[in-house]
Amino acid sequence: MVFLRTTVSALVLMTTLLAGCAMFSPAAPKDGELALPADYKSWPKFLSAVQRPDVKQIREIYMNPAARQATAAGGFPNGTVFVMENFAARARADGTLETGPDGKLIKGELLRIGVMGKGEGWGRDVPEALRNGNWVYAQWMPNGQKAPDDLNGCRACHLPVANKDFVHRYDEHFASR
Repeated sequence: MVFLRTTVSALVLMTTLLAGCAMFSPAAPKDGELALPADYKSWPKFLSAVQRPDVKQIREIYMNPAARQATAAGGFPNGTVFVMENFAARARADGTLETGPDGKLIKGELLRIGVMGKGEGWGRDVPEALRNGNWVYAQWMPNGQKAPDDLNGCRACHLPVANKDFVHRYDEHFASR
């Protein structure tokens, strides 16, 4: 009988605690708090082999399934996550960039992995001048450690494309669908 009362009391307490937790939504992540999704390489590509000779890089950009719901007119929905692999472009001894038979840059080592995520109320802690709607950012090293990068650089880079939901190559993506 004592066991039954203790068990019932424990269940009532757990139910009360869980109901209370349901009233509080988890805090919105801040820049640097987005995890690197373990399965991102299984996601659809947003764009592939993006050529950036200006910064001596090649980029592979993945988007999670939620991003597939986007439309050119409506932008990307909350829950969208992009992962961008930044590879060094291979260079010759004289510093010129190597290209393949197709004229495209050749990938070298993986430099960084960027994560860009969108959610309701995300980014509110960012100064107004750098706010990118509901987007937040994180940077990771190839070994899985957080990169020491200043994420305001990400924000400043995406700010000029506010009319494209802060997403570079927005038009290119939707034109290819």
